[in-house]
Amino acid sequence: MPSAEPQIINFGKSDSWQQVLPLAPVLSSHTAAWKGIHFEYHRQPVHETPEYCFPVHTISIGLRYEAREFKANRRVYKDFCPGNIAICPAYESLSTQAYGNAEFMLLSLDPNLLALVTDGSQSVDQIEIVSQVFGVDPLIYHMGLELKRELECAELDSHLYAESMATALATHLVRRYATRNRAIKNYFGGLPAYKLKTAIAYIHEHLDQPLSLAEIAALVNMSPHYFASLFKQSTGVAPYQYVTQCRIERAKQLLTQSEFTIVEVCHQVGFQSQSHFTKVFRDYTKVTPKAYRNSRA
Repeated sequence: MPSAEPQIINFGKSDSWQQVLPLAPVLSSHTAAWKGIHFEYHRQPVHETPEYCFPVHTISIGLRYEAREFKANRRVYKDFCPGNIAICPAYESLSTQAYGNAEFMLLSLDPNLLALVTDGSQSVDQIEIVSQVFGVDPLIYHMGLELKRELECAELDSHLYAESMATALATHLVRRYATRNRAIKNYFGGLPAYKLKTAIAYIHEHLDQPLSLAEIAALVNMSPHYFASLFKQSTGVAPYQYVTQCRIERAKQLLTQSEFTIVEVCHQVGFQSQSHFTKVFRDYTKVTPKAYRNSRA
């Protein structure tokens, strides 16, 4: 029987799912401390949950489901297909029954992000998202897989990428799933030259530190969505891609200086994980940092 008051699942707490699910997530962005967006990858056995809700907008992306029925809000849905999505707006209660092993991803998004990507005429309380069950959305499916890959490969180096994906996902939800058409801010012409120069200078001066999209945008008095859109128009790449390119170019310079170890170079260009640094460096240059250094010896 559902409880009178649904349990609130707070993604900010690492043990939140113990209230309703048998197992903890296999992978979670909790330790990566992403801002505005949270990701989890689950593999759960047969289970039935009490009624619960989220204080944020949440998207479930199904990967594998052994049964052909899924129960949410006392309704039974059939014909599950890998890639099906379910959208649960903030504070909308639900309960689920899994009749077989289930593999799925969960994305949660801060509702305030939705207001930031609109034309500014609506407050966050006025933007209502329509719930979905067993929907099909290739873009959201792809975003989920990319966030999973980024978390697995980068984790502590993934903040800027996650922020960029959060902005893109907020824009998509407002465009496709809001109850009424909402005007999305569209920007043209690129950044003013002085703002572009300020942002680029800040990036280069702080390559050894974690960089935040919101932090860079605030420096030039813009919202993250506004800044990211115009920055890409000005440079041809998204902010997180530009930062990565700059870090690799700086790393190439440092690797030619023998007094720095590869670990020291890794940290001086803002990577917290040497394995991730090696992977990204190889993606951009086709060789490992060690091979690059040896080729310049």
